[in-house]
Amino acid sequence: MKLVIIAGSGAVGKMTVGQELMKQTGLRLFHNHMMIEPVLEIFGRFDSKVIGDLREVIFRAFAESDLPGMIFTYMWAFDQQSDWDYITHVAGIFEAQGAQVYWVELVADKAVRLERNKTENRLAHKASKRDLAFSEANILHEDKYRLESNEGEIPFENYIKIDNTHLSPEEVVKIIRERFGL
Repeated sequence: MKLVIIAGSGAVGKMTVGQELMKQTGLRLFHNHMMIEPVLEIFGRFDSKVIGDLREVIFRAFAESDLPGMIFTYMWAFDQQSDWDYITHVAGIFEAQGAQVYWVELVADKAVRLERNKTENRLAHKASKRDLAFSEANILHEDKYRLESNEGEIPFENYIKIDNTHLSPEEVVKIIRERFGL
């Protein structure tokens, strides 16, 4: 089994790259908003504990399955120890079942991310992003967390950082597949 973790800031293309990677490899996509949107709908607000509990059930059941692997997208705040703890916990669930973990970090210029924020695909899969003023404000003010790793900060062997500012999802997936032999 494989786990591909795709991290990056808002509207960098995590879900879209994950969709293309799923199409090309058969790994299943579990993008961050697959748990966020139902919790927002049911509770009427963001509840990180409920989202985390639901993800945990999915991760554990999936890691114990006979499926070939999962692609998980996550907005990782590199300056928050709790995010490091969480993402390594998720990897550990899969590693305990013998899975190989691959780490992909996507980065892109803010102007490009603001354009990607409005794409039909993004809005179709992320209802909470349809309030464009609110969604754009989040991208413009995400400076309160460091959402891009520093050079040499990521200690994992199977890690790649890709600037996808001028790359299509297909080009990014080609880089990922070649780097990791997927």
